[in-house]
Amino acid sequence: METRDGRERIVRLWFDMWLQKSALGISDVFSDDAVYIESWGPEYRGLPRIRQWFDEWNTRGSVLRWDIRQFFHKGDQTVVEWCFKDAMHDGQIQAFDGMSLIEWTPEDKIRLLKEFGCNINRYDPYRDGAAPHFGDERPLWF
Repeated sequence: METRDGRERIVRLWFDMWLQKSALGISDVFSDDAVYIESWGPEYRGLPRIRQWFDEWNTRGSVLRWDIRQFFHKGDQTVVEWCFKDAMHDGQIQAFDGMSLIEWTPEDKIRLLKEFGCNINRYDPYRDGAAPHFGDERPLWF
């Protein structure tokens, strides 16, 4: 039970770092050789690159919300379901649901984190008949 609670605390610490724009404690979250894969493609290898991405991203935007809905644990893996919202300095605001698949080291540091995103603007493309009608909205980047 302590491992599960400890892992959840680590994930919450990572999300809080984004909300506070402060990477203090990042070396307690990720292993030196960690890999972080964003839902839309970028991949950061190693703690220095993850830190560089965190610092640079926070010069362009702010995370407004990153709420955890639930955790699933199995062995050395955790899945986190969450909802996210950010505002970029260019005025763009994005919100989406997501999940992170996390693999842990024996020391309970994140070795791999892979994000998956889901658009919150959902609809039934068959609502008006047999032919699908897809929204005019530009799809999100994931």
